[in-house]
Amino acid sequence: MHICVLGAGIIGVTSAYRLLEAGHQVTLIDAAAQPGSQASYGNGAQLSYSYVAPLADPSVWRHWPEYLFGAASPLTLRPKMDSAQWHWLIKFLAACNAKRVRKTTVDLLQLAFFGRAQLHQLMHTMPLAFQHRTAGKLVLYSEPNSLHAARAQIAFQAQYGCRQEVVDTARCLEIEPALAAARPHWAGGVYTPDEEVGDCALFCQQLVDAMARQSGFRFAHSHRIGKLEMRGGALVAVHAGSEQIDADAFVLALGADSAGFARQAGFRLPLYPLKGYSITLPLSGSAGQAAPTVSITDLARKIVYARLGDRLRVAGRVELVGMDRSIPERAIDELKRGVDALFPDCDCLSDSETLSPWTGFRPATPSGVPIIGASPVTNLYLNVGHGSLGWTLAHGSATLLAQLIAGESTSIDAGPFVFGA
Repeated sequence: MHICVLGAGIIGVTSAYRLLEAGHQVTLIDAAAQPGSQASYGNGAQLSYSYVAPLADPSVWRHWPEYLFGAASPLTLRPKMDSAQWHWLIKFLAACNAKRVRKTTVDLLQLAFFGRAQLHQLMHTMPLAFQHRTAGKLVLYSEPNSLHAARAQIAFQAQYGCRQEVVDTARCLEIEPALAAARPHWAGGVYTPDEEVGDCALFCQQLVDAMARQSGFRFAHSHRIGKLEMRGGALVAVHAGSEQIDADAFVLALGADSAGFARQAGFRLPLYPLKGYSITLPLSGSAGQAAPTVSITDLARKIVYARLGDRLRVAGRVELVGMDRSIPERAIDELKRGVDALFPDCDCLSDSETLSPWTGFRPATPSGVPIIGASPVTNLYLNVGHGSLGWTLAHGSATLLAQLIAGESTSIDAGPFVFGA
């Protein structure tokens, strides 16, 4: 079967790989010249298999005024005259209850751990160099009450295979000595030793290069998708660039642009873009010694740090502001202040241009659960809505999708990820 995958971010690239592996002819289409050029390019780089709790959480109700009006809030909501934003927000608030959050967490943990096994299997069969390593992850808590509450979450997640421990400040410094120079004080942290890191964009590029050496694969880069050809309720072709590309089936993996494509095809996807930012610090000389090797999450600031060889990826913020592609100076300054607070001896923050400021749009469902499998349109399959967990969930999602398309028994329960579930 000829399958056309729409979108060459991490979700589309991994989907293409698993479908090619299953024996299909695959065409991968993207508007950019390189795979992994949008949300996959400057993401937080952490493969956080044990940290999948959704943004929708009961605590949102307490912090709602801060999100609306707080200038320093790491989550920003800018209400717009946009029905899609309001539909999403209503469903998001409905998902902010403890029962739904627990179910979502269990579903995402199963998909994440399945994905980890799939990534490791891929790396065993196909050597790829994308700065991958098991770095461990340390989440820093500034408030003792929050750290105490984390114990209950750790106990809950332990039932599903998570290996985590609550550690005091002294143990935090043993785990990551680079924190010794930090100015803030924290109550302690949660340490997960088997979390991983990797350069998502580099992975996309290398996997596409590897697929390009196989028969039956084509990467149609620099092809912006336009008109759709529908016949009898089925999608039969897409116009991309100057081409009409016909296929037996299509996979929608266009990230934040998936909602617009779905509207063209005649249905609505419950997606909204969560805007985020990152900088990437070059670590030369003393900066390399002052930067962490363990992945760090500063929970108070909602900033993550991931070491990628001689670079440090620093990412943060969640903004519901539509598709505003600007990078305001305040957002980059906020990330720089975070670095200066935790790792003040990283003396490489003066030249903003060398920090490669980036923004991207993470396509999220209100509950945080991605949509994988059949759509309301015949021959169109979905792999969308992974929010900030695209890198973590991609490999499990792609294999699950390939199994669903083949009509096979799935390795994990696909029910939570069905459209409309």
